[in-house]
Amino acid sequence: MSDQIQSLEELGAAVGAEDSAPVHVQKLDQYGRAYATGKRKDAVARVWVKPGSGKIIVNKKEYTEYFGRPVLQMVLKQPIVAADRDGQFDIIATVAGGGLSGQAGAIRHGISKALTYYEPELRPVLKKGGFLTRDARVVERKKYGRAKARRSFQFSKR
Repeated sequence: MSDQIQSLEELGAAVGAEDSAPVHVQKLDQYGRAYATGKRKDAVARVWVKPGSGKIIVNKKEYTEYFGRPVLQMVLKQPIVAADRDGQFDIIATVAGGGLSGQAGAIRHGISKALTYYEPELRPVLKKGGFLTRDARVVERKKYGRAKARRSFQFSKR
């Protein structure tokens, strides 16, 4: 019974206090690009980030052409602006599934993850802005005996 731990200091020594927070390292492919997958609703985006002049290509089109609404263009650029890296990276994204809003959110998530893979020191800034969190809200499925997911059929007495 002498090997019981009596204080927090002993617990720290027993577990090994040298195991601190994980160290994030740069993850690049053979072409010097950082790759990440972003998801939102039903949309899945594959995103590559490399140093460049600030061009953003989505499904082989300019992002302003692909996303016509200014709100979606702003959503797309949020992590770049928050990290203060506007005009420093070229971003190529392929996105499929969902609608335009979900696709913009998926690309934003992918850009955020790829930026942290390219520059690990940007992680605290992007994490604080909430760009690295995957928004898990998806459409609820339709249940049997119901008109939609929760909507019941209209009640009629006769």
